[in-house]
Amino acid sequence: MKTLNEIDPAVANAIAAETRRQNQTLELIASENFVSEAILEAAGSVFTNKYAEGYPGKRYYGGCEFVDEVETLVQERAKKLFGAEHVNAQPHSGTQANIAVYMAICKPGDTVLGMSLSHGGHLTHGHPLNYSGKMYHFHSYGLRADTELLDYDEIARLAEEHKPRLIVCGASAYPRVLDYRRIAEIAHANGAYCLADIAHVAGPVAARLLPSPFPYADFVTTSTHKTLRGPRGGLIMCREQFAKELDKAVFPGSQGGPLMHVIAAKAVCLHEALQPSFVQYQRQVLANAARLAKSLMEGGFRLVSGGTENHLMLVDLRIKGITGKEAEQALEKANITVNKNAIPFEQSSLTVTSGIRIGTPAVTTRGMKEEEMDAIGRMICRVLGAPSNDSVLRMVREEVLALTARYPLYPDRVC
Repeated sequence: MKTLNEIDPAVANAIAAETRRQNQTLELIASENFVSEAILEAAGSVFTNKYAEGYPGKRYYGGCEFVDEVETLVQERAKKLFGAEHVNAQPHSGTQANIAVYMAICKPGDTVLGMSLSHGGHLTHGHPLNYSGKMYHFHSYGLRADTELLDYDEIARLAEEHKPRLIVCGASAYPRVLDYRRIAEIAHANGAYCLADIAHVAGPVAARLLPSPFPYADFVTTSTHKTLRGPRGGLIMCREQFAKELDKAVFPGSQGGPLMHVIAAKAVCLHEALQPSFVQYQRQVLANAARLAKSLMEGGFRLVSGGTENHLMLVDLRIKGITGKEAEQALEKANITVNKNAIPFEQSSLTVTSGIRIGTPAVTTRGMKEEEMDAIGRMICRVLGAPSNDSVLRMVREEVLALTARYPLYPDRVC
C-alpha cells in the first residue's frame, strides 16, 4: 500500500489495522467470510473505472467488450453451479436482489408472505421498517413454539387465507434445512410465485450438501459474500420465462451502472466454487458447525431447535443470566466476534436480545477443523461463564492469539 500510505495515511492505517484485527480474531459471525487473494485482486482492479449500464451486448456506453466478458462468465458459471435457467449478475447485494424480484412480479400493496425477522428471517422479508414492508402488504410466518422448527402448516394456512402474490422463503438465523419443494407447492397451489433467498446457505447448496431450491422456486436470490466466499454482492436466478421482467427490474428499475470490479470478483468466486476443493470446504464448514454446537451444549448452553444442520447456530443465553449484547461485548474483548441475535419468541429488545448467532464459514476458510472447534467452544464457555472477569478475558485472548497465529490470514498483508 505504498501509494495509499503516501496519499492518504489515515485510510492506509485503518486498512492495516483492520487487516491485523481480522488476522488476530476468531471470526464467528455467520454472515462473514474471507475471500481469496485472487478475489481481492479482481475487486481492486481497473474494472472500478468502467461504466457499463445495460447488459452484455446491450450497453449504453462504448468500450464494454471486456466487462461483457466477465459478466457473461458470472452468468455461465452460476448456471453451471446451481442449475439455473437465467442469471442476473448485477445486484449490489442480497437486499438489492430481493428488491428486484419484488419489483419484477409485484405491484405496490400486493400481499406477500415472508418469515418473521424475530424467528430467523431477514429484513427484506417484510420487516415494517424495510422497503419490503413499506411497499408490500406482508404477512409473517414463523416457527413452532414446541420444536422451534419452521411451521409449514402455518405457511399453508396463511397462503390459503390471504392468497399472496409471492411467498418468500429463506432465513438469516435459522439453523435447520428448509423444505423448498413444500413451500413452492404451497405457493403454486394458491396462485403465488415462490422466491427462495439462499444468501446464507448458497455455498453448501452449490456443493450439493444441503437441499436446493432448484427447480422448485421461481426465483432464487443470494448474496455472494457469505458461505459462497466471494465479494460483497448479490445474484438473482430465475426461470427463463421471467428473465426479461427481472432484468428490467434490476436495470433501469432499481440500479444504475453495475459495479464491474465486483462482478469480476464474482466471476472468480464462482470459478473457485466450481472446483472440487470447494465441496470439501463446505463439508468441513458443516462438520465444524456440528462439532462447535456439540461443544457448546456440553458446556451447558441451550441451542435453538437443539442443534444445527447448516453453518450456524443460535445460542440461548438465558440460562447463564446474560444478554446477547453483553455476550457479544465480552467475547469481542477476548478477540472472538459474534453477533447478538434474537431467539424465537424473544422477550428482550432487538438491540439487547437473549441470544447470539455463531457460524463456522470464516474459521473454516482459515483451515480450522473439529479439534479447533472443541477449543473454540471451551473458550466461548469460559468467557460467557465470567463475562466481567478481566483476567479470564485476558487469558482467553492470549489463547485466541496463539490459535490464529497457527492459521494466518493474508500473511503478506499483515504489517
